[in-house]
This record gives sequence, structure tokens and C-alpha cells, in this order.
Amino acid sequence: MSQLTTKQKQYLKGLAHGLKPVVILGANGLTEGVLAEIEQALEHHELIKVKAASEDREMKRAIMDAIVRETGATEVQTIGHIQVLYRPSEKHKIEIPKAR
Repeated sequence: MSQLTTKQKQYLKGLAHGLKPVVILGANGLTEGVLAEIEQALEHHELIKVKAASEDREMKRAIMDAIVRETGATEVQTIGHIQVLYRPSEKHKIEIPKAR
């Protein structure tokens, strides 16, 4: 997926503001089941929040990086334990502003 411009990220952040995390990673970390759930949520919603409840900062970052790598999604932002991800589906539910 191509990089999002700052303006596009701002737009997606605004849309994500009211969202609740659809996937919450527990003590088991990033399992195949959790990845499948994230994949399904991205396909259905395009823009989701994932909560990684790890207290270890480096571990949390590694998990978040792995989610991006495995799903092909774009990280819109990360605040604390919450990661906002965007990946357009074939139906293109979210119309993001065009890059200039």
C-alpha cells in the first residue's frame, strides 16, 4: 500500500477518534487467531483500533510493527497502547482525500 500523506492521515485520525478498539491483545500476544481477527476487522471496516496491553514498550512496538507487516495495513497513529490501522478493502468504504 502506498504511503499516506499528512493530510490523509489527519483525515483518518478524525474518523478514528470515536472508534473503540475492535481487537485487544492479551497476555498471549500476537497469535494466529488474533491476526485473523485483525484481518477480518480490516476487511470489514478498513479503519480500526487495536489495543496492545503490553507493559513492555519495546515488546509493544514489536507487536505493533508485526501487525503492520503481517496485514499490509498502514499505521495511521499510535497513542499509548492503541494503534490505529487503515487498509482499503475492495469495496473502498472510506473515501480518503486525494494525495496532491
